Amino acid sequence: MKGILLVNLGSPKSTSVKDVRDYLDEFLMDSRVIDTPYIGRCLLVKGIILNTRPKQSAKAYSKVWTDEGSPLIVISEKFTKKVKTKVAAPVALAMRYGTPSIETGITELANQGVDDILIVPMYPQFAMATTETIVVLAEQIIRDKFPHIKLTDFPAFYNKQEYIDVLSKSIQEGLDQEDFDHLLFSYHGVPERHIKNSDVTGNHCKLNGECCNTKSDAHEFCYRHQCYETTKQVVHKLGLQPGFYSTSFQSRLGKDPWLQPYTDATINDRAQNGIKKLAVVTPAFVADCLETIEEIGMEAKEEFEENTGEVFKTIPCLNDREDWVDVMSTWLNNWLNK
Repeated sequence: MKGILLVNLGSPKSTSVKDVRDYLDEFLMDSRVIDTPYIGRCLLVKGIILNTRPKQSAKAYSKVWTDEGSPLIVISEKFTKKVKTKVAAPVALAMRYGTPSIETGITELANQGVDDILIVPMYPQFAMATTETIVVLAEQIIRDKFPHIKLTDFPAFYNKQEYIDVLSKSIQEGLDQEDFDHLLFSYHGVPERHIKNSDVTGNHCKLNGECCNTKSDAHEFCYRHQCYETTKQVVHKLGLQPGFYSTSFQSRLGKDPWLQPYTDATINDRAQNGIKKLAVVTPAFVADCLETIEEIGMEAKEEFEENTGEVFKTIPCLNDREDWVDVMSTWLNNWLNK
């Protein structure tokens, strides 16, 4: 019997410093998040980051926490519940870090008699630190504990027309609320080396802008290309004019070079150069979370206003919109009916 496992990033159990530290430990010790040798990663994460960052992150999580819990978890649960009503197969939800774990999700499906699982990383674009780490861990769990189960992974959907249509509609709804001067597409950043490490050709990715526009097999696993392609397709769909929109990357960590331009610098630059009404959309996420609500909706908004900006709007992620639920459910039913 076939079944579906939807997987998102995850969240601390609570806003306590201890729970945030435990979550960051699991997250940052992942070799596909910080891809340095184990000893160096231990020294960085356990010796430095976990002694300084948990308290700061706990305060940030406290700003976005709801009575129901973590926004990411709550939204993902609502989305999964809606999908279950439209898909004729068992559907489970898991998180790469924290709970419910991927193993818990697989166990839930196995207990219902599922022996053929479609795992769906809830990320439009492929990246080592998101899609790849989910699939690799799931494959390991299947190999070690559920060898009778077949596992298929759902590919990145950044360029699927149905996704572009729903994303574009959600953005247009946001833009209709104000006469905005500019629209910023802010994607989660990754270290530049992740892009080169994911280059299956071994020599295509130059990070110079031109490689993303030159056809290559590398694009199937190139996060940078897929981000810019998402922007390109939405711009085409909405008929946005050059100069009205731009693309940037947020949430960098450490001193290594990450994808540029950086979102915080871009927002400040737009404000300092006369942009008074700015809308920001975050298409690397399908569910609102710390990075969209606090980092963009609170911190970036404050910086924009401090730099003479007047109107700042964060366009919500797709979350559990009915049209997004319909799109995902259609994709899943198509797989089930193969």
